Amino acid sequence: MVIINNFEDYKSYEGKIIGVSNWHKIDQLQITKFAHATSDLQWIHVDQERAKNEGPFGSTIAHGYLLLSLIPYLWKQIADVRNVKMEINYGIENLKFGQVVPVNSEVQLEATAKTISDLRGTVKAVIQAKLIIKGEEKPAYTGDVIFLYHFY
Repeated sequence: MVIINNFEDYKSYEGKIIGVSNWHKIDQLQITKFAHATSDLQWIHVDQERAKNEGPFGSTIAHGYLLLSLIPYLWKQIADVRNVKMEINYGIENLKFGQVVPVNSEVQLEATAKTISDLRGTVKAVIQAKLIIKGEEKPAYTGDVIFLYHFY
């Protein structure tokens, strides 16, 4: 875990890997809860028997948006950004899903600081987010997550 207290701390990571999160297991309960929360009950996510017998992956798979929703949780394991009045999830650019994440897979987030800018007191951090699947070469996704910070 890195500690970032201000713009200068953040800027020192520009162009570098900030870190990686712990492994997180995607189990069926999490997939099912997400399916109900988003009303995305497609059988490939929630019907274990059908996914096993009829699906192309041999099991249920995590929703792509479930995997994206893990970014704040996993990011907090990588960086402790302190002295912040407000933090805003501003957007995601250049997102590409690389492959599916079958149920019971473990994933971790790798975060690289692409650019860190001071926009008249607002710090804009463009972080390349790569969701790694344990035992797989291709990531589940890569994309540039944009955070805005207002430091004290």
